[in-house]
Amino acid sequence: MQRGIDMSHAIIRNAKYKMANMQSISRHNERQNLNYGNEDIDTDKKDLNYHLKEPQENSYEKEFERLKEENQLKGNLRLTGKKQSNVACEFLITSDNDFFKKIGQVETKRYFEEAYQFACNKCGEKNIISAIVHMDETTPHMHLTYIPVVKGTSRKGQPIEKINCSEFWKGFNSYGELQDKFYEHMKEKGFDLERGQKNEDREQRREHLSVQKYKEETLQEQIKSLEVEKEEAKNLLNQIDEKINKLHKEEY
Repeated sequence: MQRGIDMSHAIIRNAKYKMANMQSISRHNERQNLNYGNEDIDTDKKDLNYHLKEPQENSYEKEFERLKEENQLKGNLRLTGKKQSNVACEFLITSDNDFFKKIGQVETKRYFEEAYQFACNKCGEKNIISAIVHMDETTPHMHLTYIPVVKGTSRKGQPIEKINCSEFWKGFNSYGELQDKFYEHMKEKGFDLERGQKNEDREQRREHLSVQKYKEETLQEQIKSLEVEKEEAKNLLNQIDEKINKLHKEEY
């Protein structure tokens, strides 16, 4: 058995998102873009991706609204303006590529199924917007987007469920505890993995960097998407101009 730095790690990271982020996340996760800034994405392998929970709506914004209404979720959310509320979170779950190659296709699928069950216990399956496994990149990984919901009481003292990201993650070193519990869960399910170093400062830096990297990637995709939309609009205007010129010629 391998030990120390040679062993693979159970990896789970969390990012928080505002409503303004939801469109780019949705388009990236659900592979709705025409082009991607991430060169690791092999579009020929798109069909290998699969859902453990598929959204009913065609965008995360609409699915958020559907779940909010269906589950009767409360919360004083600022959805527009500069100081928007965090309305969704996302677990990025993976390990290293060698680990997945070693355990094979069947066990890789079980890895993500067990990880999905872990996430359901953390955030509630009914609050999950989407859980999709990407097999079209160098390393298999799962994007699990969910609404952070906590229990509370209404002004009349009635029990309610409300969207509140800060309360959901309240507590000292909550991300470190998430890593611990995820590692323990996957180890219990028979996966030979390590948790990694427990230096909390390093953990926080790693979390920050992963989120920043993700934001940079989604920003690049937004730019690519805008460039494509600009080109499509330009082509459409050219077609309209040609039709107008043709009509003018016919009139004269």
